[in-house]
Amino acid sequence: MDVFEIEGPVRLEGTITVSGSKNAALPIMAAAILAPGQSIIRQVPRLADIAVLRQLLASLGAKVERINGDVHIDTTVIDHPVGEYDIVRKMRAGICILGPLLARCGRAEVSMPGGCAIGDRPVDIHVRGLRELGAEIHLENGYIVATAPKGGLRGKQIFLGGPFGSTVLGTANVLSAAVLAQGRTVIESAACEPEIVDLAHFLNAMGARISGMGSPRLVIEGVSTLQPADYTVIGDRIEAGTFMVAASMTEGRVRLQNCQLDNMLAVVDYLEHIGARIEPTEDGCIVTREGDLIPADLTTQPYPGFPTDLQAQFMAMLALAEGNSVITEKIFPDRFMHVAELNRMAANIRKEGPSAIVAGVKELIAAPVMASDLRASAALVLAGCAARGKTLINRVYHIDRGYEHIEEKLNGVGAKIVREDV
Repeated sequence: MDVFEIEGPVRLEGTITVSGSKNAALPIMAAAILAPGQSIIRQVPRLADIAVLRQLLASLGAKVERINGDVHIDTTVIDHPVGEYDIVRKMRAGICILGPLLARCGRAEVSMPGGCAIGDRPVDIHVRGLRELGAEIHLENGYIVATAPKGGLRGKQIFLGGPFGSTVLGTANVLSAAVLAQGRTVIESAACEPEIVDLAHFLNAMGARISGMGSPRLVIEGVSTLQPADYTVIGDRIEAGTFMVAASMTEGRVRLQNCQLDNMLAVVDYLEHIGARIEPTEDGCIVTREGDLIPADLTTQPYPGFPTDLQAQFMAMLALAEGNSVITEKIFPDRFMHVAELNRMAANIRKEGPSAIVAGVKELIAAPVMASDLRASAALVLAGCAARGKTLINRVYHIDRGYEHIEEKLNGVGAKIVREDV
């Protein structure tokens, strides 16, 4: 099992190219199911989760090939519309084949998904939305079994709100099914995330008729068929945000390429409040910081609010701020498993319900720590870069699910990270 050994503190300086978005690429690859033939998805990162979805698509009957940074998906044949447990259990995003399979094949069986241990993430909103389109759905032996009516799915006005706001993968599933439904579908309380906008643009490139992208109200005029498409996914805003925090934590100067700041306004606002300077460039930005880190009160919210996927990284940074910060988690209230590990590195963080009280310390001190999930892993890597001494991070397979060669990118700007197999 791989571990990271990180020597700090370091000052990061140089240029990093942000990879394509994992959270956009996954539902887009799944949506390729909708059109028989070969679609080409470009700028797809080399990640464990992408490899799992490639395996999942192949198990359905598709032919999937990676050529450099592009993934070619030939869905001429989809003859086994079953998302097997042994594959889907490896990641949450495996559920995003449910809507496309139902629309393409009229039937789908998909295992309940797995993924990071960050709290309960039910799929009831996915099911409710697909039922509104006319599907019959029941749970059988741990599988979601969905069947379209004889005449096919039918458009309808659907409300997708839930107790923690809109659902990104739920919106992706219902949107992907609705493009082939008869008539008009209106999705109210749709997720507004850039990754959903990117999925909608891909579907439109296939011949779908979707309007309202980026708003909580999506309007879909159903079409009878779709065609394969050649499409380039957006840059990964969470990876970009992680590297922006890394530059800020280490008082560095990092230029980010392939970074769409328009998708990160809340992140930029908080970083500037905390003490960073964000200078826009033609294809990204330059991040610098001089002076002390300033405390902040931060609450995660659905887009365009502050993203939950950057909560852990900001916590690691605020652990070094001059004063007390409060971080409240409104998306996944149990997403605080990194608190204990950061405290092992001499941070002073106390969890109180859905919030964490972060009392800033003068320095972080290296220690052996354990990664609990994808974003917690990133937070520990950043903490290791800023901490005094050698930090050993165990179970870094989590980080390989969402960051493409993170140690190589950070080492390229001055980090001292060694990956070892122990």
